[in-house]
Amino acid sequence: MSTLSRPTLSESIRDGLVEMIVAGHYRAGERLVETRIAADFGTSQAPVREALRELEGLGLVESRPRRGRHVLPFVEQTLREAYVVRAALEETATRLAMLAHKLPLDEMREDVADMRRSATAGDVRAIGLASTQFHRRVVLAAGNFLLERAWEALQIEARTAITLMVIQPDLTHVAEEHATLLHILETGDVEAACLHTRSHQWAYADLPHDMHGAARAVRFPTSP
Repeated sequence: MSTLSRPTLSESIRDGLVEMIVAGHYRAGERLVETRIAADFGTSQAPVREALRELEGLGLVESRPRRGRHVLPFVEQTLREAYVVRAALEETATRLAMLAHKLPLDEMREDVADMRRSATAGDVRAIGLASTQFHRRVVLAAGNFLLERAWEALQIEARTAITLMVIQPDLTHVAEEHATLLHILETGDVEAACLHTRSHQWAYADLPHDMHGAARAVRFPTSP
């Protein structure tokens, strides 16, 4: 997993920019200048441009005609909204896959094992990749092309990496969350599995209330 989890240069720049946005180094509305960022990271403009395109696709920055790229409000427009949408998509995927008896449970068990190994190694990127693979298997098993496209359009892998970087959760807890979800999927109880799948994503949406409307504390930092 350590070799597979090694980030590309553009991914490293993307993650570095995210850290600076979260830390308030770049504030909402501030312009991101490619040449300046390239100098800061000691690289050419090509990987910087690729990183900025990905951040734009994730809703972290926006491109304005003749004014370049600017930082958008971070948490509100990316993590929270994406996880609410993701919860709905994965709940539907879970229902379809379970009713069709298509869940690849053996492969998902190996994904959980990968997450546990990554947690032990402290490899944040690897556990994010294994988590994404776990959930992608459910989406693919649903056999619904439009659902799959909508899920992939959320850029789950990149959002997962950013979420783990921002909230810095206990990695063992992340792995065991997936182990619990897998156990419920294995029981064959469709309603329980759908409920847990939705709850699993809503927890990361980190809204002031849960999916039932009950108030709870917010973990993510607020936008500057």
